[in-house]
Amino acid sequence: MRKTDTFQDNKDIIAELKVQDSHFAIIFDEHTQLDQRINQLEKDLIQHASRDEEIEQMKRRKLQLKDEIYRTIDNNKMKSSA
Repeated sequence: MRKTDTFQDNKDIIAELKVQDSHFAIIFDEHTQLDQRINQLEKDLIQHASRDEEIEQMKRRKLQLKDEIYRTIDNNKMKSSA
């Protein structure tokens, strides 16, 4: 997969995986929830200042999930083309 691929570029595969693979659905939903929470905290400067470490931990977890999501997408693409 190209590094510039986004979730939007893979929306069909993601939709299919969310239905067929419960683990994928869980990690995708967790990633989405973390993204929303991080954005919310970063917009609130008062909360952001007091929660820097928590935000950094959420960002690390979100990145781990993103890597796993893309690995699953890549594996699915290879199975589809085989």
